Amino acid sequence: MTIKRLKVTVDGKAYDVQVEMTDELAGAPISAPPPPIAFAPAPAVAPAPVSAPAAAPKAPASGAGDVISPLAGKLVSVEVKVDQEVKEGAQVATVEAMKMNTYIYAPKAGKVASIQVNPGDAVDEGSVILRIA
Repeated sequence: MTIKRLKVTVDGKAYDVQVEMTDELAGAPISAPPPPIAFAPAPAVAPAPVSAPAAAPKAPASGAGDVISPLAGKLVSVEVKVDQEVKEGAQVATVEAMKMNTYIYAPKAGKVASIQVNPGDAVDEGSVILRIA
Protein backbone atom coordinates (compact mmCIF):
# COMPACT_ATOMS: atom_id res chain seq x y z
CA MET A 1 0.00 0.00 0.00
CA THR A 2 1.22 3.47 -0.85
CA ILE A 3 0.18 6.84 0.49
CA LYS A 4 0.18 9.72 -1.96
CA ARG A 5 -0.27 13.39 -1.28
CA LEU A 6 -2.53 15.13 -3.75
CA LYS A 7 -3.80 18.63 -4.23
CA VAL A 8 -7.54 18.74 -5.01
CA THR A 9 -9.43 21.87 -6.07
CA VAL A 10 -13.16 22.02 -5.39
CA ASP A 11 -15.19 25.07 -6.37
CA GLY A 12 -12.00 27.11 -6.69
CA LYS A 13 -10.67 26.18 -3.24
CA ALA A 14 -7.50 24.03 -3.07
CA TYR A 15 -7.16 21.16 -0.58
CA ASP A 16 -4.09 19.04 0.27
CA VAL A 17 -5.21 15.44 0.75
CA GLN A 18 -3.55 12.14 1.46
CA VAL A 19 -4.79 9.16 -0.54
CA GLU A 20 -4.06 5.59 0.38
CA MET A 21 -3.46 3.65 -2.83
CA THR A 22 -4.15 -0.09 -2.79
CA ASP A 23 -1.65 -2.41 -4.42
CA GLU A 24 -3.70 -2.76 -7.59
CA LEU A 25 -3.99 1.04 -7.99
CA ALA A 26 -0.49 1.97 -6.89
CA GLY A 27 1.02 1.43 -10.33
CA ALA A 28 -1.90 2.90 -12.31
CA PRO A 29 -1.36 6.36 -13.67
CA ILE A 30 -3.58 9.13 -12.33
CA SER A 31 -5.37 10.65 -15.25
CA ALA A 32 -6.76 14.12 -15.60
CA PRO A 33 -10.52 14.48 -15.30
CA PRO A 34 -12.37 14.15 -18.57
CA PRO A 35 -13.19 17.40 -20.34
CA PRO A 36 -16.70 18.72 -19.73
CA ILE A 37 -19.32 17.53 -22.16
CA ALA A 38 -20.98 20.23 -24.20
CA PHE A 39 -24.68 19.72 -24.65
CA ALA A 40 -26.50 21.21 -27.57
CA PRO A 41 -29.77 22.87 -26.71
CA ALA A 42 -32.77 20.69 -27.42
CA PRO A 43 -34.48 21.57 -30.68
CA ALA A 44 -37.76 23.37 -30.32
CA VAL A 45 -40.60 20.94 -30.78
CA ALA A 46 -44.08 22.09 -31.60
CA PRO A 47 -46.66 20.68 -29.22
CA ALA A 48 -48.60 17.78 -30.61
CA PRO A 49 -52.04 18.74 -31.84
CA VAL A 50 -54.75 17.97 -29.35
CA SER A 51 -57.38 15.72 -30.81
CA ALA A 52 -60.94 15.55 -29.64
CA PRO A 53 -61.47 12.98 -26.88
CA ALA A 54 -62.69 9.63 -28.05
CA ALA A 55 -66.42 9.23 -27.87
CA ALA A 56 -67.66 7.12 -24.98
CA PRO A 57 -68.90 3.73 -26.05
CA LYS A 58 -72.57 3.81 -26.77
CA ALA A 59 -74.95 1.67 -24.81
CA PRO A 60 -76.50 -1.15 -26.81
CA ALA A 61 -79.58 -0.13 -28.68
CA SER A 62 -82.59 -0.67 -26.48
CA GLY A 63 -86.28 -0.64 -27.12
CA ALA A 64 -88.88 1.47 -25.34
CA GLY A 65 -89.59 -1.31 -22.84
CA ASP A 66 -86.01 -2.27 -22.12
CA VAL A 67 -84.88 -1.70 -18.55
CA ILE A 68 -81.17 -0.89 -18.70
CA SER A 69 -78.54 -0.68 -15.99
CA PRO A 70 -77.55 2.93 -15.31
CA LEU A 71 -74.08 1.82 -14.14
CA ALA A 72 -71.68 -1.10 -14.09
CA GLY A 73 -71.95 -3.34 -11.06
CA LYS A 74 -73.47 -6.57 -9.76
CA LEU A 75 -77.15 -7.35 -10.10
CA VAL A 76 -78.30 -7.91 -6.53
CA SER A 77 -81.95 -8.73 -7.15
CA VAL A 78 -84.79 -8.75 -9.64
CA GLU A 79 -88.08 -7.90 -7.97
CA VAL A 80 -90.33 -9.09 -10.81
CA LYS A 81 -91.03 -12.32 -12.70
CA VAL A 82 -91.70 -13.03 -16.37
CA ASP A 83 -95.36 -12.31 -17.32
CA GLN A 84 -95.85 -10.13 -14.21
CA GLU A 85 -97.71 -6.85 -14.75
CA VAL A 86 -95.76 -3.78 -13.62
CA LYS A 87 -96.68 -0.12 -13.33
CA GLU A 88 -94.51 2.68 -14.66
CA GLY A 89 -92.04 3.71 -11.95
CA ALA A 90 -92.26 0.41 -10.03
CA GLN A 91 -88.95 -0.91 -8.68
CA VAL A 92 -87.91 -3.89 -10.81
CA ALA A 93 -84.23 -4.53 -9.93
CA THR A 94 -81.28 -3.52 -7.74
CA VAL A 95 -77.67 -3.10 -8.85
CA GLU A 96 -74.77 -2.79 -6.41
CA ALA A 97 -71.66 -0.79 -7.26
CA MET A 98 -68.98 0.29 -4.78
CA LYS A 99 -71.03 -1.13 -1.89
CA MET A 100 -74.01 1.08 -2.72
CA ASN A 101 -77.34 -0.14 -4.04
CA THR A 102 -79.01 1.56 -6.98
CA TYR A 103 -82.70 0.83 -7.47
CA ILE A 104 -83.95 0.45 -11.02
CA TYR A 105 -87.49 1.37 -11.97
CA ALA A 106 -89.80 0.41 -14.84
CA PRO A 107 -89.74 3.03 -17.62
CA LYS A 108 -93.33 2.15 -18.60
CA ALA A 109 -96.28 0.06 -17.53
CA GLY A 110 -96.69 -3.39 -19.06
CA LYS A 111 -95.91 -7.06 -18.69
CA VAL A 112 -92.40 -8.38 -18.05
CA ALA A 113 -91.51 -10.13 -21.32
CA SER A 114 -88.07 -11.45 -20.36
CA ILE A 115 -85.31 -11.18 -17.78
CA GLN A 116 -81.84 -11.01 -19.36
CA VAL A 117 -79.57 -11.45 -16.30
CA ASN A 118 -79.63 -13.29 -13.00
CA PRO A 119 -78.89 -12.00 -9.49
CA GLY A 120 -75.14 -12.17 -8.86
CA ASP A 121 -74.28 -11.48 -12.52
CA ALA A 122 -72.06 -8.55 -13.43
CA VAL A 123 -73.78 -5.91 -15.56
CA ASP A 124 -72.28 -3.16 -17.66
CA GLU A 125 -73.60 0.37 -17.88
CA GLY A 126 -76.31 0.37 -20.53
CA SER A 127 -76.85 -3.40 -20.56
CA VAL A 128 -80.42 -4.67 -20.70
CA ILE A 129 -81.63 -6.19 -17.42
CA LEU A 130 -85.17 -7.03 -18.48
CA ARG A 131 -87.77 -6.20 -21.12
CA ILE A 132 -91.30 -4.94 -20.60
CA ALA A 133 -93.80 -5.47 -23.40
